[in-house]
Amino acid sequence: MSSLWQWSELSQALSNTRVAGPAVQRVAFDSRQTVSGDLFFALAGDPGQRFNPGRRSQVDGHDYVLDAQASGAVGAVVQRQLSNCDLPQIVVPDTYDALWQLGRTARKRLDGPVVAITGSSGKTTAKRFLAAALRAYAPPGSFNNHIGVPLSLANAAVDAPAWVFEIGTNHPGEIEPLTGLVRPHCSILLNVHNAHIENFSSRAALIREKCSIFMHMQGEKQRVAEDTLGLEGYCFGLSAQSDAQILDVTGDRLQLRLFGRKLQARLPGGGEHRALTLAAVILTTELLGADLSAALDLPDDVVPHGRGNTMRCGGVELIDDSYNANPASMHAALRAFAETTRSGRKFVLLGEMMELGESSSAAHKEVLDALEPFDGCFLVGAGFAEWLNSDSHFTAQADEPLIQRISDALKPGDSLLIKGSNRVFWASSFVQQLAQALQMKQA
Repeated sequence: MSSLWQWSELSQALSNTRVAGPAVQRVAFDSRQTVSGDLFFALAGDPGQRFNPGRRSQVDGHDYVLDAQASGAVGAVVQRQLSNCDLPQIVVPDTYDALWQLGRTARKRLDGPVVAITGSSGKTTAKRFLAAALRAYAPPGSFNNHIGVPLSLANAAVDAPAWVFEIGTNHPGEIEPLTGLVRPHCSILLNVHNAHIENFSSRAALIREKCSIFMHMQGEKQRVAEDTLGLEGYCFGLSAQSDAQILDVTGDRLQLRLFGRKLQARLPGGGEHRALTLAAVILTTELLGADLSAALDLPDDVVPHGRGNTMRCGGVELIDDSYNANPASMHAALRAFAETTRSGRKFVLLGEMMELGESSSAAHKEVLDALEPFDGCFLVGAGFAEWLNSDSHFTAQADEPLIQRISDALKPGDSLLIKGSNRVFWASSFVQQLAQALQMKQA
């Protein structure tokens, strides 16, 4: 297997000296996920004021270099030489700066179309769809922040025909520098919902932040955005003026008008929200001059975990949409679930939507008003508490009775949609725990 990086390239990029050393297969920063052939970056848990991570910690990656070595790491990037470690080490003033520098160096190696994607929801799904359509490199998971984007660039396969990266934001000023790292030929703005709105002065400020995806563009500078935003460039959506107009969504089939010609496409997972994502992907594929056949026939397994995947556990169907939620994505998921034909009863398990600021109360009330089509509901978190005095409400997903209550309520043939902000269900692997309980119930 060919190496991703030669040590001489790394030392030149990070310390301006070319020295011999081991070949590197991958770049990593988490010792728990380090594998043989990795270069380990010793990052601090708190990167300081230049970034706005969702959480800060006092964890220091230097304390885990030996663990990374035990897992197969072949070298480390550190801020201080570690005398108790015999790994080759590149010593830099700041490991975060070094990771970004390696991202810049990696970007220079990419000779072909580079796509950047942002939006309030659907980024990872769009990335997976587009990577499959273009047979392009795309990083795993949701690597879209100050660590994920440079890391994704550093790990990009040089011989891919195209590259797709996602860029996210929680606070003003995050997207522009990340886009400067990626330097895309094509940028996609999927949507702007009121996600993380409490961290912005207004919706207009949030839109300005998202539009930073159109900075630092290269080549033909192809801009793709949802038609309701009214931005210059190419657009997709429901409008007759859209370059990629959605004509009909029925089950897992999408009918689309693309620059005037009608197309039929398979829609993994179904739903109008995924139809918008697929329309953006088909439009981008066409703009890049690629064959549309793969984009029009995407398989179900291209939908990333936690974004509407289905599983059967003890005769119950779970729809795992637990990765994240904002008001628009919550209502889209509820509509799609309500419209599906199923033989058994339909239940929903909803977690609160976080970082909504002053709009939080009204947003949660609107979700409650949309629950009439379902046979039962379970609600988790303080966001719903203002409106409820019910034994269907739980203060947190860790409440001991929650899994038992759900397990007691559901029977074979029923289905359950699970959706909430990331920290409610996804971060604690709640769906896996529930699936195990349902499976044991039928054992």
